[in-house]
Amino acid sequence: MRSASGNGFDSSDSFAVSGAAERTARLHDIPPSITPSHGDDSHLLSRIASPADVKALAPNELAELCREIRTTLLAYGHQHGGHIGSNLGMVEATVALHRVFDSPRDRIVFDVSHQSYVHKMLTGRTAAYLDPDRFSEVTGFTNPDESKHDQFVLGHTGTSISLACGLAKTRDMEGPNSGIGNVIAVIGDGSLSSGVAFEGLNNAAEQGGNLIIVFNDNEMSIAGDFGGMYGPLARLRASGGTAQPNLFNAFGLDYRYVEAGNDVSALVAAFEEVRDIDHPVVVHIHTLKGAGYDGEETHADRQTASASPVSLDSPTGVHPTDNVNHSEPWHSDHCNLSDHEPHEGQCEASHWQNPDAAIGKPDDPRKHYGKMAMAALEPRFAAEPGLVVISPATPGSNGITHEFRERAGAHYVDTGITESHAVAYAAGIARAGGTPVVATTASFFQRAYDQFFQEMSLNRSRVTVLDFLGGLSGSDNTHSGAYDVTMFSNIPGATMLVPTSARDYLADLAWATAPAGSADAPAGPVVIRVPGEAILTAERDATLLPVTGGQIADRPQSTSLPVSVSSASGGISAATVRGTVSVTAQHAGVRHMLDWRVNQTGSHAAIIGLGNAYPLAEQTAAALSADYGITATVIDPRQCTSLDSDVLESLRDGHQQVITLEDGQLEGGWGEKVTAYYANHHVSDGSRNPHVLNFGATKEFTDRVPLGELNERYGLTVEQVTEAITRCF
Repeated sequence: MRSASGNGFDSSDSFAVSGAAERTARLHDIPPSITPSHGDDSHLLSRIASPADVKALAPNELAELCREIRTTLLAYGHQHGGHIGSNLGMVEATVALHRVFDSPRDRIVFDVSHQSYVHKMLTGRTAAYLDPDRFSEVTGFTNPDESKHDQFVLGHTGTSISLACGLAKTRDMEGPNSGIGNVIAVIGDGSLSSGVAFEGLNNAAEQGGNLIIVFNDNEMSIAGDFGGMYGPLARLRASGGTAQPNLFNAFGLDYRYVEAGNDVSALVAAFEEVRDIDHPVVVHIHTLKGAGYDGEETHADRQTASASPVSLDSPTGVHPTDNVNHSEPWHSDHCNLSDHEPHEGQCEASHWQNPDAAIGKPDDPRKHYGKMAMAALEPRFAAEPGLVVISPATPGSNGITHEFRERAGAHYVDTGITESHAVAYAAGIARAGGTPVVATTASFFQRAYDQFFQEMSLNRSRVTVLDFLGGLSGSDNTHSGAYDVTMFSNIPGATMLVPTSARDYLADLAWATAPAGSADAPAGPVVIRVPGEAILTAERDATLLPVTGGQIADRPQSTSLPVSVSSASGGISAATVRGTVSVTAQHAGVRHMLDWRVNQTGSHAAIIGLGNAYPLAEQTAAALSADYGITATVIDPRQCTSLDSDVLESLRDGHQQVITLEDGQLEGGWGEKVTAYYANHHVSDGSRNPHVLNFGATKEFTDRVPLGELNERYGLTVEQVTEAITRCF
């Protein structure tokens, strides 16, 4: 679920180390006892091909199976990375589920489904966790295309109870012919905080019939667990499930508590007790997130040490830990981000583990630009009491570090996995005169679409949205940000900015968060697409911006192009821009924030590169110049909310083609609006109607396809764009 998007993809579970590096990284960490047996069936896990094999084990073999699974997960995490912590906590519960229930007749729905690695091992996919050459065969989430034991593709949170209600409803309506037995929803690891989970609980109680809700309570979300329900849950744990109020009883649901959530025998007994039950029941299991991490490693150790070997005095590999019930505000220990030094218990770092091959690498764009934004906002807290950063449970993956949260105090709010609430909450802050900044991953914001329309935009709420992982990426099919422009740019009253440099990014943030009443402040919500990999790579290597070298002028007051101009230098001059303005929020102004920037003036072709596609625009222009002697006009639109008609009209003179580049869905996206502009503003002089070429992504879901391959697929390469341009001349 949570990335890590976070993609490190903490939210996508798609990190892979390519080539030889993946095959050789820490191969010695796979314990010999659980490598693929090649005919040797003396080890349990290598013999498990289906849930029937789990049922066939002797009762005293279940703990050994759990130990082998746990050791496999630890080795897999070092080599491949992934949502290891939640799965370590769910080893015993998953083994018990498949011991007691009869999948796929009994339907098990995992929520968020990043908790499903063990389930996959027990349903015929063990080799994908044992053999490094086969790691990419499975996704990080359930997927019916992989197995009949997977019910849904689920990478977002909170929906398992609703989905289970639907399965159970059809079973009850169709009777014995439905082919459906028990219906089990597995929820937890923070997902119970989702509003839709409570809608599911409400429906389950009313619907009745067989429905088993397994609540995995590991006292964690992605970061800490936040919200009023966690106090009553803690009291339930402390009382052995007897304390009141009991929120599940309050819904009218039956309730059972299992303290020993990492004891496979206790869980088997609990599940046998509720199997074939005739009414909805919640089985509340208390587990240890990251169970099996020893917590003793350092970064240096991880380069050479073995993969968290299980202790001999622990039959299933669960170590004693005191890493629970911290008194400090964030309910989790002082791990800085979500992918370093994971260990048992309340450890934010155990949510997503990067493979060892990623240790020491520079921050990815999410962390890099997230830290940058927080560093810009933090000095303002003392003077602006209403300035609040809101994260729906994904702080570390987006560069909102533990240290920042501690210093920010009340200026930072983690709402839990509640994107809809987070946006509506921000609208309330804005209505009261505050300055809210909501930060999470593009695909997670899809869950708040109604709130973007109603509470935010219809009410002209001054909300700033930081949209991480927008655009194309190698993420899985549940975490792709390729649809963010089509979503945000078409909401009435919202402004979507797509900065192409750190400087513009910070200027956009300053403008969007200008205190209410400030001169030139925006009148409504502003979405800022956080720059992605192409932008960050170009900022680290200016040769990837061959036209400007990363040196760009301030925002122009007028962007109309002179008729028939060219620029041998490749940069934009003050004469071309005709004046500049400051990038501070106080002087930028709405008009100047929405003006397009012309970074090179030329003729024949005008290349407009939106956001992450902008470096491709400069690189294509350089290729046209070097190979064909064409000096193309290069434009950075900087936003996708509106068209700059001054620039588009200026292009009529001397430009036969206008090329739009975007790293998102083409259909319904931004480039088509440029095409529509010229189609709807056709002039009688045919020579002044440029031909428009649009480049972008096909309307499709992609699953862990490398970014380079996607760019090739969609024609977003220098060679393909150049060929298309020159073919038309």
